[in-house]
Amino acid sequence: MKDLFEKIYKDKGPLGKWASQAEGYFVFPKLEGQISNRMKFQGKEVITWSINDYLGLANHTEVRKVDAEAAKEYGSAYPMGARMMSGHTDLHEKLQKELAAFVNKEAAYLLNFGYQGIMSTIDALVGKDDIIVYDVDAHACIIDGVRLHMGKRFTYKHNDVESLEKNLERATKMAEQTGGGILVISEGVFGMRGEQGRLKEIVALKKKFNFRFLVDDAHGFGTLGKTGAGAGEEQGVQDDIDVYFATFAKSMASTGAFIAGDQEIIDYLKYNLRSQMFAKSLQMVLTVGALKRLEMLKTMPELKENLWKIVNALQSGLKSRGFDIGTTQSCVTPVYLKGSIPEAMALVRDLRENYGIFCSIVVYPVIPKGLILLRMIPTATHTLEDVEQTLDAFDAIRERLDNGTYKRLSAAVMASMGE
Repeated sequence: MKDLFEKIYKDKGPLGKWASQAEGYFVFPKLEGQISNRMKFQGKEVITWSINDYLGLANHTEVRKVDAEAAKEYGSAYPMGARMMSGHTDLHEKLQKELAAFVNKEAAYLLNFGYQGIMSTIDALVGKDDIIVYDVDAHACIIDGVRLHMGKRFTYKHNDVESLEKNLERATKMAEQTGGGILVISEGVFGMRGEQGRLKEIVALKKKFNFRFLVDDAHGFGTLGKTGAGAGEEQGVQDDIDVYFATFAKSMASTGAFIAGDQEIIDYLKYNLRSQMFAKSLQMVLTVGALKRLEMLKTMPELKENLWKIVNALQSGLKSRGFDIGTTQSCVTPVYLKGSIPEAMALVRDLRENYGIFCSIVVYPVIPKGLILLRMIPTATHTLEDVEQTLDAFDAIRERLDNGTYKRLSAAVMASMGE
C-alpha cells in the first residue's frame, strides 16, 4: 500500500511545480501600504491593477470611519455562533432586506463567505435525481459546488447558447427518467475574460425547457446595470434569475456574500445551507460595514461613473494601440500576449521593476500553452495618468517580447529565482 503523501512528494501540481521560482514574487506577492491605485511592492511604488476594489471603497474615509466605529462598539467576535443558534441580529435582517430591494428580489440571505456560500447553495438546491448544466468556464467555487452533487451534470461550451440547448435536451431526457429537475448555472461576469454571461439568451430558453437559473454575479454586482444591481439588470432579465448570488469581496471591498430570490426559495435555503447552518455568523463589524457600503452604492452614482471613466480609457487605449483584450464586456481587462511561461516571468519582472506596473499574470494550465494573460482590474481610485503610464509601459514590454529580449532574459530570471 502506498503512503498517502507519496503523490505530494512526486508531483506538486501544475502550479505548485513552479513554487521555488515564483513564490513571493509571481505568486503570493506582498503588496504593502493602504489599498489604493498605487501601493508598494518590495519597497517600490507600483500602479496596482490587481485589487478587486472596483468602486474604491476599501480605503474611503467614510467606510474606514464606520468600520472603526463598529469595531469599537462590537469588537471582532460579536455575534458568536451560527445564525440559527445564537448569531442572528436585527442588523443582519436589515442588511438582507436592503440587499434584496437593491437587486429587485423578494428576499435575501447573508453568507459569511462567498466561496463556501455558492458551493453550499448549489448543494442545497439539487438532489441526486436532479441534473446540473453549467458553463465550462465557471469559477472554481461553482465547479467545487457541482462536485458535491451526487447526480448527473453536464457542461456547455463557454457562452455557447447552442451548446447549452443541446445539453438541456440531454438533461431533460435524463430528468424525465429520474423524476428530477434541472439547474442551469452561469456567471454574470466571467472574472478571467471579462465577458458577461449570456443571461438574456439563457433566460429565453425557459420558453422551451423547464429549468431553474442560478447566477454568480461577483464581478457584476455594483459595476453593471443602471443602478449597479448587476449583469441581470444590465441585460434586462433580473426578474428571470431564480437565485442571484453576489459577494462583498469586489465592489463592496469587504468579506461576505448574499443570495437573493423569491421569499419561499430563500426561506428554504437558509434552513438547508450547511455552510451557514454550521458556521459562525457574519461578524457585526462586517455587517455594519456592508450596510454603509450598500448605502454608498445607492446614493453615490459617481463611484460607478468614475470607475467606468477609467475602464473606458484603459480599454479603448489598449485597443487603439493594437492590444488584444478579447471580448470583455465588463471592468475586467485581459491583455493577451504570446509567449512561454519563462518569458512571462521575465516580462512581469520587467513591468514591476522598471515600469512600476503591478498586474496579475495568468499562464498555462489556466489558459492554453503559448499564451500570456495579463489581467487588469481598473478601479475608481485610478487616474488617467495611471492609464497613460500603463499604456506606455505595455507598448515597451510588447516590443521587448516581440524582439526576443524576454526569451534571452528568461534563463537569467529562472536563475535569479533559484534554478
